[in-house]
Amino acid sequence: MPQVTTRILITGGAGYIGSLLVPIILSKGYQVTVIDNFMYHQIGLAGSVNHPKFNLIYGDVRDSALLQTEISKADIVLPLAAIVGAPACAKDPIMASSINKDSTLKIFDLLSKDQQIIMPTTNSAYGSGGDQNLCDEKSPMNPISLYAKDKVFIENELMNHQNATSLRLATVFGISPRMRLDLLVNNFVYRAITDRHVVLFEGHFKRNYVHILDVCKAFLFAIENPQKVVGQIFNFGLSNANISKIELCATIQRLIPGFVFFESAINKDPDQRNYIVSNKKIEAIGLKAEISLEQGIDELIKGLPMFTRFEFTNL
Repeated sequence: MPQVTTRILITGGAGYIGSLLVPIILSKGYQVTVIDNFMYHQIGLAGSVNHPKFNLIYGDVRDSALLQTEISKADIVLPLAAIVGAPACAKDPIMASSINKDSTLKIFDLLSKDQQIIMPTTNSAYGSGGDQNLCDEKSPMNPISLYAKDKVFIENELMNHQNATSLRLATVFGISPRMRLDLLVNNFVYRAITDRHVVLFEGHFKRNYVHILDVCKAFLFAIENPQKVVGQIFNFGLSNANISKIELCATIQRLIPGFVFFESAINKDPDQRNYIVSNKKIEAIGLKAEISLEQGIDELIKGLPMFTRFEFTNL
């Protein structure tokens, strides 16, 4: 068990990842403080508020005075607060950059050399290539969207901190109390259940995927094994899930009879990501994503009737 003095600050801790991650971290004996402005009216942390080691602050990550006060108390910082995804950032680019970039830079400025920071970034920054576009942590970044560009900039600044780790996450899927139906797997399964069909644009485009509980496992691993992760950048996703949108839909189709999908020969996908990702570096230190795409789809089939499309996106 960790020492009771280990204090973890999580910004945006009531979000898609945080609402699952916070109870897991609390269960390991850590003290957790969450800062969140609850802009999506989420209630996923309701089950944690009675925990004696949990502190919840209704506040904005752009509040410099609040950040200064709370970071000064923390041993470990997890900056999860973000406007996530290309469409959400395009909707309000000024707000997106103020949260994704400006407030995160402020966190970096306030950190001491002894405080550990574990930052979620994105492998979407690899951009677009061909079928042989295998990307590892040394591959050049080619961000396309504002979201990816800001994440690349932040990651470069992050790695100037000597106690930092960057987790370049694959596209996340799975059920969360603060559900997101705009993520690709979640969205396609929801549409398979409700609309019974999907029209694909550039269905051959590939990307990597990872279940949300594996993401939580990665954060906990980084917290508990700083000697293995500090100063490092890691891709993190399912190594057997570097698949195209057509392959994803075919997998969904096997699990949802009656679902059909079509590929449009006319329109282009506004999201031009197309890459294959190597996760060998993080697997070599003992961390591997294990929850399969099929398991995640089964989970979504069971859980999605609880959610509606418009309440649970970032748009």
